[in-house]
Amino acid sequence: MKRLFSYLLPVVIAISAAACGRAEPELDMPAYEAEVLDWRAGRLERLLAPNGYLTQIGLQWLDEGTYTIGSEPGSDIVVPATGAARIGELRVGADEIWLVVEEGVEVLQNGERVSEVLMGVDTSDNPVTVTHGSLAWGMIERDGPVAIRIRDYEHPFVDTFGPLPYYEINPVYRVTAELLRYEQPRTVAVDTVIAGFQQFPVSPGIVAFELGGQRYELEPTISGDKLFFVFGDDTNRDETYGAGRFVYADMPGEDGRLVLDFNKSYSPPCAFNDFSTCPVASPRNRLPIRIEAGEKFDPNLHYSGAAAH
Repeated sequence: MKRLFSYLLPVVIAISAAACGRAEPELDMPAYEAEVLDWRAGRLERLLAPNGYLTQIGLQWLDEGTYTIGSEPGSDIVVPATGAARIGELRVGADEIWLVVEEGVEVLQNGERVSEVLMGVDTSDNPVTVTHGSLAWGMIERDGPVAIRIRDYEHPFVDTFGPLPYYEINPVYRVTAELLRYEQPRTVAVDTVIAGFQQFPVSPGIVAFELGGQRYELEPTISGDKLFFVFGDDTNRDETYGAGRFVYADMPGEDGRLVLDFNKSYSPPCAFNDFSTCPVASPRNRLPIRIEAGEKFDPNLHYSGAAAH
């Protein structure tokens, strides 16, 4: 059966608590729909922002050594034709990465022209981004290996992007859940779309909830003051992004209860380009049902070109 539920819901419903069976306050559907629509608007605004995921046009992993940067085809790191033929050199050392700019070429850091700059990686206390015309780049570090990530603030993909596709808002997928804490938070290994690279966030425990009278569990990780879920479900086969989706929830109170709202689940950055290092849903976080809520995947909203577009 394709859909989890086939019956119609009243406009105002009572959400039952999966953990202990206590009735929840009635949900004001007009207010709830407005809340979800506002969340969707913010989601699109963040994607379209200059430093959102849509301006990413290149990602190149680097070993120690010296790399030329420019738009000429022979460059080690090739940028779009809007960039200078030779912008400079990126010198990657064991502990430092320096950008040395070609004489006469304008490269800015914080609006100030530079001739050389120490390129702090994104995981450091002083991450650095430099710009050259509409182009920008910075260094990322993922458990040792480093890469240069290139953006184009005038990337034509941004101008043609949207709208994002969604399932209909369905309050059935706004569930009351319970966090079953581990005795001590655990560091977990999470695979990413980059072969061989893993992330190692911390999980506080297992979140249990019910859908359609069945109990399910997900293992979230801690992200600031939120719980972060990377989950998969059977819609990944045909309607949502294959590697899974993301959703956040507020930390629970002392009773361990929280609201997990799949209507606010969304696609990872890798759904829109090939230049992100997204986590993928682990086998234990793949639900054997269809979660027909939240953001869908549209392959027409994916940019897979090289930096030299």
